[in-house]
Amino acid sequence: MRIKQISVSGLFGIFDHVIPLNMDERITIIHGPNGFGKTAILRILNSFFNSQYSELRAIPFKQFCLEFDDNSSIEIIKNTDNSEEAEKNNIVFKFYQPYSEPVYFSLKPRKIRSDRGFPIMILDSGIQERHSPLKSMDIRAGETLFYGEAIEHFENFSSSNLKFQKEPDWLEQLKSNIHIRLIESQRLLNFVPNCSSTRSAETPSILSTVSAYSDELAKLMQDKFKEYGTISQSLDRTFPIRVVKQQPSTDLTDEQLRHQLNELEATRSRLIEVGLLDKDEDAEFQIQPQDIDESTKNALSVYVQDVEKKLSVFAEIASKIDLLRKIINNKFAYSYKEINFSKEKGFVVTTSYGSSLSNSKTLLPTDLSSGEQHELVLLYELLFCYF
Repeated sequence: MRIKQISVSGLFGIFDHVIPLNMDERITIIHGPNGFGKTAILRILNSFFNSQYSELRAIPFKQFCLEFDDNSSIEIIKNTDNSEEAEKNNIVFKFYQPYSEPVYFSLKPRKIRSDRGFPIMILDSGIQERHSPLKSMDIRAGETLFYGEAIEHFENFSSSNLKFQKEPDWLEQLKSNIHIRLIESQRLLNFVPNCSSTRSAETPSILSTVSAYSDELAKLMQDKFKEYGTISQSLDRTFPIRVVKQQPSTDLTDEQLRHQLNELEATRSRLIEVGLLDKDEDAEFQIQPQDIDESTKNALSVYVQDVEKKLSVFAEIASKIDLLRKIINNKFAYSYKEINFSKEKGFVVTTSYGSSLSNSKTLLPTDLSSGEQHELVLLYELLFCYF
């Protein structure tokens, strides 16, 4: 299922827009003057499909409609009642399918009792209740909030026990068919709880997104390497018995076996290049053509199968890292910078400006310019967070 048209009426109480999506090219560029609602439309779309309903309530519009390529459609209708309370708390989803009666779902947030005045702390991992006389602080905006205020403004971040009501099956199914990720224009800072023993554990700290993603990628690479090690141990333990039981294959020629070994060597080299394997692991793969004869062919055929299984654990992450490296290095070439990757550090940035390649300088990811950080974060999110 794909979205083929987006339309909105009464956006900011002024604008009506109809946006047909380019179904063949699969890329649609929305352009217009500042203030006409380009970002607001994307936020409505993201808020609906990711159930971030506090933002959906916050953006002023009357009706938002999505048409799909199977001729179904859904309308998001805000209550047209003049009452401020009704306008704020009532959103209706109306789903149309061919040859079926439309179905409805009215979104009404749970009312917060006025006596629940204890404060909470907003963290990136969710809303945590704090039973104390102090107000909590929204670390992104610097506002102080009580429980009811925080639930109203930040239910997107709340744990499941604070959600307002269960969605019907048809709505959950619709959302599962369409995957939306909004990439924010400000994406260089992450707010995280500070775990330092020298500061209060409740004091949030700011971590650069590029550093957070560097650490995240290092962890992903380490996890894959551990998986590789586990599979290797299992296969190595049973290798002798499988060689003994392996029936000689008359179909496998020396030339085919050499080709398979060359393919494994090429794969190993690519994995070293993207930082998933270490260079000192060469010995495991070095089989010379003269080592192949009738007495070794049987063992080598089992060996080839084993190594293919071992290296297959890296296939997906290696292709993503390789694509990220090629795109970023093409973009960074003008500034004499290059990015590589390691299991220990994640992003490894070097610059050779004003020096020889053998004397390049290593940079921290945060040493990149803001524009370069934006490009790196954007591409990382596209490759590792969305796909």
